[in-house]
Amino acid sequence: MAERSKAMPFGPDKSGTANKSLPQKGSKSPQIKKAKATSSSQQAIPKPVANRMLRRVIFASGLPTAAGMGVFVASYLIVSRGIADISPFITLITSGACFLVGLIGLSYGVLSASWEDAPGSLLGLEHIGRNIGRMRDSRKANQPDSKSETKPKESGQTSDK
Repeated sequence: MAERSKAMPFGPDKSGTANKSLPQKGSKSPQIKKAKATSSSQQAIPKPVANRMLRRVIFASGLPTAAGMGVFVASYLIVSRGIADISPFITLITSGACFLVGLIGLSYGVLSASWEDAPGSLLGLEHIGRNIGRMRDSRKANQPDSKSETKPKESGQTSDK
């Protein structure tokens, strides 16, 4: 199997073999190794936090997604047994709404998890604003400066054609 060409920027490199360039004989680079170790440990999601996120995502996304699939089954059973005549459009809209709630539940599950030692409340609504702020700060810190770098025009050059 081919190895990954690049380590993920947000996960720690635990394998020890993923895309490390070996230094030449006689050259030492301890500063680079220290920088990689610190940045990967700062960017890793702690296991208790990841478990909280997973539980919330399963609940907030899994249940609506299962309901979206259940709508198709229930609609088929109701129509095939002659209990009621359900329009395919109604089935499509209802299942689509369930899938949309499941999609929103993915974001909710990740953003409502507490990053502190204490797990927080059952719904985690108090952590959403704080986690969105952290996400924005992280994105701003990782973006390069957007100052436009324009070259000054050289004087003395004219375009005479």
